[in-house]
Amino acid sequence: MKKIRLDIVGLSYSQTQSGAYALVLGEVEGNRRLPIIIGSHEAQAIAIRIEKMIPSRPLTHDLFQSFADSFGIKLIEVLIYNLIEGIFYAKIICSDGNKIVEIDARTSDAVALAVRFEAPIYAYEFIMSSAGIIIEGHEFAFLENLDKSNKVQDPTVVEVEEKTPSKSSPKNPFSSLTDEQLEQALNQALTEENYEQAALIRDEISKRK
Repeated sequence: MKKIRLDIVGLSYSQTQSGAYALVLGEVEGNRRLPIIIGSHEAQAIAIRIEKMIPSRPLTHDLFQSFADSFGIKLIEVLIYNLIEGIFYAKIICSDGNKIVEIDARTSDAVALAVRFEAPIYAYEFIMSSAGIIIEGHEFAFLENLDKSNKVQDPTVVEVEEKTPSKSSPKNPFSSLTDEQLEQALNQALTEENYEQAALIRDEISKRK
């Protein structure tokens, strides 16, 4: 299957889900965006490395990198390989120089490791076709800082709630809209660069196809 190279183009606080962030991955050679909702801990782990901040004590992803480096293990790439009921599935592909191993991982954790190992991020074409959002031009690249109150704390003691997929997912707030209203709402969300809301609308549109 064809793989699409992605870069991190956005990280913003969720306007509808408390404590959540919208991670936006952008097609390197194209104008599609892939919004993914992640937790605050993972968002912080990604932002800290991108902004070249040094925590007082190593975070979990930093520990993983140190462990891997100590034993000569390299992270070759991150691959987002599936999308089921709005949940993205990813794996990290590693090598010790002799054999290559694929390890299942949450997409947010995989991206946090990718920025540390400077490893490329890929997604299969069918994921971009079904969940990607087309942006006209490239003027929407941005990276919003995390709340300053989080930055002054020791990241190792920040309390966060781990979010795991549940069998009974909350109702999509856009489920009552008509198809035409959904398209209008999607266009407005993209105009306002509200990728987190656009992702919810995209999921509702995909469910109706």
